[in-house]
Amino acid sequence: MRRLHSMLAASGLLTSLLVSPAIAQGPANQGTANQGAPRQKAAPAPKAVAAGAGTAATSAPPATEAPGGEDKAGKAIDGFRSAKFGMNEADVRAAISKDFAAKPEAIKTQDNPAELTHSVLLPVPELLPNGGTAELSYVFGYKSKSLIQVGAVWSKATDAAMTPEKLFSNANILRAHFLNEGFKADSIAVNMPVNGGIVMFRGSDAKDRSVILLLQGTFETKENNQRVLTPTGLLLFYVADAKSPDIFKLPPGQF
Repeated sequence: MRRLHSMLAASGLLTSLLVSPAIAQGPANQGTANQGAPRQKAAPAPKAVAAGAGTAATSAPPATEAPGGEDKAGKAIDGFRSAKFGMNEADVRAAISKDFAAKPEAIKTQDNPAELTHSVLLPVPELLPNGGTAELSYVFGYKSKSLIQVGAVWSKATDAAMTPEKLFSNANILRAHFLNEGFKADSIAVNMPVNGGIVMFRGSDAKDRSVILLLQGTFETKENNQRVLTPTGLLLFYVADAKSPDIFKLPPGQF
């Protein structure tokens, strides 16, 4: 599960996804989801194709506005369940125990040597009903030592019984949920094909705290240049400060 946590906390990957939906992506690296989030448009929704169950097809049609319409009451992203942004590790551990009846020994830790952040990890069966086991990660900032990001990942590394069909189903369920949550209309984007996957949803609240849902997998080009994605992982991020994350950076002028 540690390897998939590294995918989940991919700062370079998520930054690129939000800067340009068409940019080529390299391998995901462990880190926070450090996103600059200019307004973007999204490609039309991928459709299931006969190339194989659990696959999604994209053919890079002209961009269209993401659905969303007028803002609703306004979704506030303050963390995940009882764990709130700004909490220290002890309080987050207590929140995890409250939310998932987790025993202390079930909660693991992981440090990021590049960003000097610290994370606690927990596998959670059926985090999404009938969705299989996911791994949650709670990331604490370099300076503040408080919660700055929560993520979840579904894959065969988190659940040996996971299938492409289940990943695609989970992604569709979560995308439909987020589209009705009242995020800022001009921040919403859906179904953006990128190398290595599809950004199924991206949205922000009034304080620019962000949610990103990324379906990762392998693309194959079929007839009529139709690109078919076979999902291998689903990543979900809740990010407190996408523009200036609390991570270590070398001061200017040192090198």
